[in-house]
Amino acid sequence: MQIIVDIGNTDAVFGFYNATSWQHIWRTPARHDESAESYERRLRLWLLEAGLPLSSVETTVLSSVVPALTPTMRAMLTELFGFAPVVVGPDIYPHLPIEVLRPHEIGSDLVANALAAYTRYQRTCVVVDFGTALTFTTVSGTGKLLGVAIAPGLKTAIRSLFANTAQLPEVPIEVPASALGTSTTHAIQAGVVLGYEGLVRSLVSRIQSELNGDCIAVATGGLSGQITSLNDVFSDIVPSLTLNGIRLIGEAVLSRGGSIRS
Repeated sequence: MQIIVDIGNTDAVFGFYNATSWQHIWRTPARHDESAESYERRLRLWLLEAGLPLSSVETTVLSSVVPALTPTMRAMLTELFGFAPVVVGPDIYPHLPIEVLRPHEIGSDLVANALAAYTRYQRTCVVVDFGTALTFTTVSGTGKLLGVAIAPGLKTAIRSLFANTAQLPEVPIEVPASALGTSTTHAIQAGVVLGYEGLVRSLVSRIQSELNGDCIAVATGGLSGQITSLNDVFSDIVPSLTLNGIRLIGEAVLSRGGSIRS
């Protein structure tokens, strides 16, 4: 069993992988002030609920875009399982079957998306990740990471609107029936959700045009399946794509003889 950990700006995602498929995927808020012991208790509980003894976990891989949480998670995994995790970072990227531009600037989640897409599709692909940030990561069919576009995520936009205005409420992310809002909630959903639909369509189309149309689009992230009006844009929707990429990075390290044992 492998445990794959993806620390994002909003959530920490823990995936349990048994060599052929994901058995369990758990999500919890990524809190900077939470201790390693607190995360350890939570992970122990998940393992117990899944009926998995600690001894069944053979490898752990950690990806984090929150530097303040990385030592906490590394310490927790090392203490719990008795060996250190593979930690995804720039030193690993040269050993991957993809070419990463500016490795010290790009987030490990974007590298994971690129590797997972390259491995899965073997053709030029733009991965649209609906997370705290809305990211567009394009990788070629030969494994070169061609570029990235980043915008605020849907929840980020709605929370920003709520936090910076006196009378506008925080609303659920739902696709409204019309762009003509007849209530405050409907109006925000029309502006933000339908606005983001236009953003995604436009940017995917622009990327495909710059690549002469030879590019498929794939969606991932926690909200990837929620805006169903975008389904025609995507050739595939894979919520676990980032976790798959992190897992593949760990396997690439270990296949080169890397050790995660203390």
